[in-house]
Amino acid sequence: MKKYFLVLTLSFIANAAMAQDPAAVRPATSTTAATTTATASSAAVTITANSTPVELARAALAAQGGDKFRNMKSMMLIGTVDLYAPNSTQSLPGKFVMITAGDRVRLDIDARPIMSFKQIYDGQRSYSSLPGVEIPPASKFGPPVLAKFDQGGYTVSDVPSDAVLSEKKKFRRFRIVDSDGNTTDFYIDPANGRIVAYVIPYNGLMFSTENTKVKEIDGVLVPMNFTQRLNMQQGAFFAEYKVKEAKINQPVGDDVFAIQ
Repeated sequence: MKKYFLVLTLSFIANAAMAQDPAAVRPATSTTAATTTATASSAAVTITANSTPVELARAALAAQGGDKFRNMKSMMLIGTVDLYAPNSTQSLPGKFVMITAGDRVRLDIDARPIMSFKQIYDGQRSYSSLPGVEIPPASKFGPPVLAKFDQGGYTVSDVPSDAVLSEKKKFRRFRIVDSDGNTTDFYIDPANGRIVAYVIPYNGLMFSTENTKVKEIDGVLVPMNFTQRLNMQQGAFFAEYKVKEAKINQPVGDDVFAIQ
């Protein structure tokens, strides 16, 4: 069964994280909007109580950078990550590099001596340094679909009431579904349209990402601090990322996504 790359990240460290010395308290779910280090240069966003899901999606796209976000060629995030197993306040610290370019994605996590692995999707094939795990195309979920919400094959609607995150009820929300049924639920700050969190149901599991700090780089909002969560029967896995270096629209060689 294909699994989103977080399954590997979090399930692999479930037992290892419990054996580590305490490094940090497991990140709590935030009820506040992400902070930003700069004022976005995109057009002003107006959201009212009567804004439709399509209007909310349009506002979110504008807040992300509008056409600059839509036409972004690549993004590279480099930083540190703390991995948490269910019901544990102990983390497994590591470093990460995440590179996306269109449908292609590469993730490297180095938490040696406990673990080190990489995953690659080259636009057609998947590779994992651990066998049996594949990555679906990065463009199928999350912010990349926001750039395509007004294209054919995508539908925008309200998030069903039974799917709304209780701690995010104060934020405005909308759902984008593609022609294959791939779904992302977005939660945005009504004051500025920026993405606070998004949720992805996939293969019977629930993945969520929450942005706690963003930065404008060349007119595009880039996540600098974010938490990813995977809800499973045995509890919630967390990965808390802190970006130290972020670049967009830099040339990325094909060899970065080469599968040996």
